[in-house]
Amino acid sequence: MMRFNEKAIIFDMDGTLVDNIRYHEDSWIVFLNEYGIDIDVETFAPQNHGTLDEMIIRFFGNDLSKERLYELGIKKEEAYQNLYRPNIKEVNGLTPFLQKLNQNNIKIGLATMGIPRSIDFILNGLNIKNYFHQITGGLEVVKGKPNPEIFSKTLEKLQIDGKDAIAVEDSMGGIKAAKDAGLKVVGITTTHSAEELLDNGCFQVINDYSKIEIA
Repeated sequence: MMRFNEKAIIFDMDGTLVDNIRYHEDSWIVFLNEYGIDIDVETFAPQNHGTLDEMIIRFFGNDLSKERLYELGIKKEEAYQNLYRPNIKEVNGLTPFLQKLNQNNIKIGLATMGIPRSIDFILNGLNIKNYFHQITGGLEVVKGKPNPEIFSKTLEKLQIDGKDAIAVEDSMGGIKAAKDAGLKVVGITTTHSAEELLDNGCFQVINDYSKIEIA
């Protein structure tokens, strides 16, 4: 059982609100293969971080026009949504937890590297968008996680100091970003083990949202 009494909570999205990282990885593999870039999951995984533009440049080079960069990003997002749409499902206990947070006047933020259509795909697909007081997406920052910019920007929007908030993250890059922005981090075991999450700086670890109490 986890308890907390902070003024705000900032969620990551992919791997945190939904257990979808495998679908993202699989869609990247399919997408890259379509463009003649042959890569497997083991090779891809260490490169799976940053903004969508940073990811596209990582695999296609930095001489792309803005138009081509945007076009490739949309193609990748379409591949992911087509793959995940039939399987979209929130992490157990999420909606009741969001309801509890609202009832206790705790501010709720989202800090995700997703682009707007990806954010809408998940939040509208789960019918939870109205619970979030502030949303920060990948297009709003210059540097993606593990840089702390996205969490710092979300704290600023919420008008909350980092010491009064916690972040919920599933990835090592996300944990580092949140900690460097001054937040305590709760790790969720969709992507990594509890031991890995604790070793990388999480102060608590959860499997889902069904056993969290608000002090």
